[in-house]
Amino acid sequence: MSSGFEAIVWKENRIVLLDQTQIPISETYISYDELAPYIDAIQRLVVRGAPALGVAGAYGVVLVIDEAARKGHSAQELEHNLDLLRDARPTAVNLAWAVEKIRKHLPEGRDAVLAAAHQLASEDKQSSTDMGNIGADWLINKLGSKPMTLLTHCNTGSLATTGTGTALGVIKEMHKRGFVNEVYADETRPLLQGSRLTAWELMKSEIPYRIEPDGAAAMAILSGRIDAALIGADRIAKNGDSANKIGSLSVALACHAAGIPFLVVAPESTVDRSIKTGSEIHIEIRGDEELTHFKGIQVAPIGAKTFNPAFDVTPAKYISAVITEKQSYEIAEGQTL
Repeated sequence: MSSGFEAIVWKENRIVLLDQTQIPISETYISYDELAPYIDAIQRLVVRGAPALGVAGAYGVVLVIDEAARKGHSAQELEHNLDLLRDARPTAVNLAWAVEKIRKHLPEGRDAVLAAAHQLASEDKQSSTDMGNIGADWLINKLGSKPMTLLTHCNTGSLATTGTGTALGVIKEMHKRGFVNEVYADETRPLLQGSRLTAWELMKSEIPYRIEPDGAAAMAILSGRIDAALIGADRIAKNGDSANKIGSLSVALACHAAGIPFLVVAPESTVDRSIKTGSEIHIEIRGDEELTHFKGIQVAPIGAKTFNPAFDVTPAKYISAVITEKQSYEIAEGQTL
């Protein structure tokens, strides 16, 4: 299923991003050939989603090399800039993973680095297809060959990858097979990636959907409206604990109470086996104004304090299975990925 758009592409020695902060109002592409505005774009979520951030990191290494050549940066300055790129978003492991993977090719020269980045992007696209098939097979095996009503949180589709997506990629594959009745898309606070981005992708894919506030997800699940929930992940610990957009934990707890499947769908590169549990995952805290202002207008009392984590961690015991491009993991207590 072609998405008809690309979240990130390397074109004419620049990185071109579809500005996801402008969707669904406009489809605007911005090109980058310098690191500072590129890091700003990553932090402002012009590009986001763990797999897409991996590709952004890979092509970002080439951008850093090219900028260093133009400006005469020293080897030390180049390495420092790569570190800045790597650390631009600390929770999402794919960004740092890709930067470290691609920078190993530096001694081979710029063309080898670019070839490695292209290869990583190609592998990401294929992994979406594989995750879609494995996840769809898992759901059909568990719930039967029937139309299902599915719930998803945040955005995990073509905007978050170079392919069909992770969790939304599974939903697209289920739709392709004729097994989607409807999709409930959580609006996903605070930046509305569900209502702005996921709904937009579902509309383009002609998949029936409805948007619900995050606070309605538990009711939808416990009232029997939902057959299964699927989310993505920004980092998965060795024991299966999974960090994803804030609100994911609430969905998992509701699914656990209702006795329905809760799937985490992410590429193997999102599994960080260097950390044992989710307690070791650094959670990004975002600014107050995302909650206290709307389009620059104050909507909360002046000086109001906020608690605005970008992510939460779902313990493995509440996850029915972790789906990657290699296999489905059903994690029993004491087991690891």
